[in-house]
Amino acid sequence: MEQHKPSVRAEALELLRLGLPNRAVAERLNVPRGTIGWWLSEDRRKHGIKYEQPTDCPLCTGRQFDHVAYSYLLGLYLGDGHIISKPKQHHLSIFCADSWPGLIAATEDAMRNVMPTPRVKPRQRKGCTEVKSYTKHWPCMFPQHGPGKKHERTIALEPWQQEIVNEYPWEFIRGLIHSDGCRITNWTTRMVGGERKRYEYPRYFFTNKSDDIRKLFTDTLDQVGVEWTTLARGSDPFNISVARKASVALMDTHVGPKY
Repeated sequence: MEQHKPSVRAEALELLRLGLPNRAVAERLNVPRGTIGWWLSEDRRKHGIKYEQPTDCPLCTGRQFDHVAYSYLLGLYLGDGHIISKPKQHHLSIFCADSWPGLIAATEDAMRNVMPTPRVKPRQRKGCTEVKSYTKHWPCMFPQHGPGKKHERTIALEPWQQEIVNEYPWEFIRGLIHSDGCRITNWTTRMVGGERKRYEYPRYFFTNKSDDIRKLFTDTLDQVGVEWTTLARGSDPFNISVARKASVALMDTHVGPKY
């Protein structure tokens, strides 16, 4: 390891005590970031200071946070998200198809707006992008996190979550559609005046194996006046359809297709 003058170490510690991040101190003094981190750790140990990772978790700090972004992010999480929470690895992941770059950007924005401090990083996967945010506090914000697949366990919102969904129902619906839903164009033919004509009409689909998540979706649709029906694949009622013209128009106004 390269040796540095005691004066350099002292200056680094002084800058750190002023609140400068490790990276900034390392760049200013031309010292490896790992060395800066080691000096800081040793200084804390010397003075008996127990280090606690800083957080802006709304539930742990009591701070106000962006309810609009949270309602959308909750929909994304219940659809295509999961949390990994291990002793040395904590992150929220939302998987987005590469076909929808706008969705990827919206997911990153929602994560940052709910908790600005944690690092957010998109990671390329085969055919999709995994948007990840690193902090052990995501389970605080999504108490639905637990072992096993979502459709194999109970999914219920906490009262504070339900209040946010009630306040911003369209953001919640949009998050669910952007994760496990789509807007498509169906077509059919009819005989008109002896001539067969083709007619096209848009509809929305939401598909999820969890009975609880589908009910959260349909209860919220009821709240905003959207009519829906259940379509079964064989005997499995996994699909929620919105096809009536007025309801599709409402969905187009507040949700729209992925982009």
